Amino acid sequence: MNCRRAIVLLIMVVAPYINAAQFTFERGLMGTRFAINCYHEDRDQATAAANAAFEAAERINQVASDYISDSELLSLSKHPAGTAVPLSPLLYQLLSEARAIAEKTGGLFDPTLGPLTKLWRESRRRNSLPDEVTLTAARAASGWYKLILDPQTHCATLMKPAMRLDLGGIAKGQAADAMLAVMKQRGIPRSCITAGGDVRLGDPPPNTRGWKIGVRTHENKDQPKALFLANCGVSTSGDLHQFVEIGGTRYSHIIDPATGVGLTSSITATVIAPTATVSDALATACCVAPTDRTKTLALASGATAVYLTSDSGLPKR
Repeated sequence: MNCRRAIVLLIMVVAPYINAAQFTFERGLMGTRFAINCYHEDRDQATAAANAAFEAAERINQVASDYISDSELLSLSKHPAGTAVPLSPLLYQLLSEARAIAEKTGGLFDPTLGPLTKLWRESRRRNSLPDEVTLTAARAASGWYKLILDPQTHCATLMKPAMRLDLGGIAKGQAADAMLAVMKQRGIPRSCITAGGDVRLGDPPPNTRGWKIGVRTHENKDQPKALFLANCGVSTSGDLHQFVEIGGTRYSHIIDPATGVGLTSSITATVIAPTATVSDALATACCVAPTDRTKTLALASGATAVYLTSDSGLPKR
């Protein structure tokens, strides 16, 4: 899964509260840093809850990583095209969420771009673009509508040869949602999960109206716009750290499904949505979407707010 550094800045609000203390737990997962910030009366209970939350994220990573060669996700590609493959309940849920957002965005977010993602990694390593024949074949093996999910049997069918799935644009958000769910189940709803460029916010800190989030835009690069949020997801996507320069052109790690190569215009998108699953996927889609469709598409797909900037220093939207 691609590592993406956050442009969203999480600024903890330390508020007076008679019984609750603030605890922070960190762990490396999915190629990035995961952190849990929470308020609770008992350190041991908070520690146990955090450990359980990290374990939930690790289960998602083990099932859905496209870096772990024997993950259940990559094992799908080893079956002949057209074969209905039974999935674990966890992977079926993850793929169902991803495909639903792909359909809503018309493929601007697409979990079937694995063949193209693989080519991008090779391009970065070799510092050269794939030839047109190779690129055309990879595009033909991609397309969200070629992933068929059966809700009755919980089977997945890849309809074209050489298909390969990649949940890198949504899995961190899914993990953050799962982690917050664990914290709530353990009686610690005042929790904030940070997963690279994705933040999942639970109930606000004691005696506050929300967690303070700083969002950078072209107008306030040095002084982030302050938002107080709770019970939502916030995700940032862009090419600040994940890109490759080939022949004088900068290619983002975000693949344009229409061309099969990374975006060449530097776009950053921050999306607020009810869950981190939705905000994560839509942040990617907003980077890919045409300028005149970006905000409308994101809001129609579940976002509650969108902030975008471009390399020109002017707002994309």
